[in-house]
Amino acid sequence: LASALNLEPHPEGGWNRRTWASPVSDDVSEDEASVRRRATATVIIFLLPPGESSAWHKVASAETWIWNGLGSIVIDVGGTGTSPTPEQRTVLGGDLAVGEQLQVHIPAGVWQRTIPSDHSALASCVVSPGFDFADFQLE
Repeated sequence: LASALNLEPHPEGGWNRRTWASPVSDDVSEDEASVRRRATATVIIFLLPPGESSAWHKVASAETWIWNGLGSIVIDVGGTGTSPTPEQRTVLGGDLAVGEQLQVHIPAGVWQRTIPSDHSALASCVVSPGFDFADFQLE
C-alpha cells in the first residue's frame, strides 16, 4: 500500500507523503530573532502498517488527524513538558459504536505517539501553520 500511494518512511515511524501545501504563506516566529516563512497549512497522508508505531514527538503547530479507512490508530498525548507524560489515549477509526473518533485534534506543542496495531491504518493529517521539520521534535 505504501508503494501504491507513493509514500516514504517518516522519521517518527509509519509512512507518509505531503499531498497539499496552502499557496498562502505567512511569517512564523518563536521569538523576534527567528522568523520563517511557511505555508499556512499542509496535509499529509499517513499509513501505519501492522506492528509499526510512531515515537513520542511534538510539533509546534496544531494537528488534526482524519481517519481514511482500514484499521484504527491509537494516539497517546503526553502534555507539553520537556518529556512526555501519558495523559490521554484516543482511537482514530471508524467504529463509532466503541468510541473511535473520525478526527483527533492535537494542540500545538503537545507530545504524541501512535501505538502498534494488528492492521494497517490510513489517515490524513492537517497541520496549521504548515508542517516544517524545524518545528518537529522527537523524544
